[in-house]
Amino acid sequence: MKKMFVLLSGVLLLSLAQTVRADVPDPDVLIKETVREVLDVVRKDQELRAGNQKKMLELVDAKVLPHFNFEHMTRLAVGKSWRTATPEQKQALMNEFRILLVRTYTKAFTSYRDQVVEIKPLKLDAAATEVTVKTSIVKPGSSQQPVLVDYDMEKMPNGWKVYDLTVEGVSLVTSYRSTFADQIQQAGIDGLIKTLVEKNQSAASNAAVAEKAGNK
Repeated sequence: MKKMFVLLSGVLLLSLAQTVRADVPDPDVLIKETVREVLDVVRKDQELRAGNQKKMLELVDAKVLPHFNFEHMTRLAVGKSWRTATPEQKQALMNEFRILLVRTYTKAFTSYRDQVVEIKPLKLDAAATEVTVKTSIVKPGSSQQPVLVDYDMEKMPNGWKVYDLTVEGVSLVTSYRSTFADQIQQAGIDGLIKTLVEKNQSAASNAAVAEKAGNK
């Protein structure tokens, strides 16, 4: 289930990329207007489809992550322990969680194979500051059921931001929260930070080895 979550959520997360605009589109319109353009980049770029990790990392970092509220996401993932963390610990947690997600979604994007994203219409109250945008991933010509993905988004001064998403009933934030809670209980906040740093460093090292092997 976690593997499906990683692979399929990443495909939709890429659709959140947008050019900065003076007007702020509704959240569902934002996704609908950008998904085709951004996924076309992945579809047409042979290096991305071949798994060019460096290029994919740059794409994710530049186009996807600016549309996430990482402080909110990290706070939710860490849970009640966030309140007792120092400002330095909070910043370290946000930095490492961000890197973790970059690596996770980079792997997901390289598995993209012409899925179609359908955005469900959204009735948005003018005063709304939080909404859930419901979408589904459909594989053309496949008998498999669509994969349902919900985005929890909040309105910020600079536009709508994602603070959680749910794939087939599994919340991204919740899935990390249980793991983080166990690590904090065993080794405290610093222990969690250490674990995330080591995990990110290991992932970066493995990616470098894979890329070097692929270039031979």
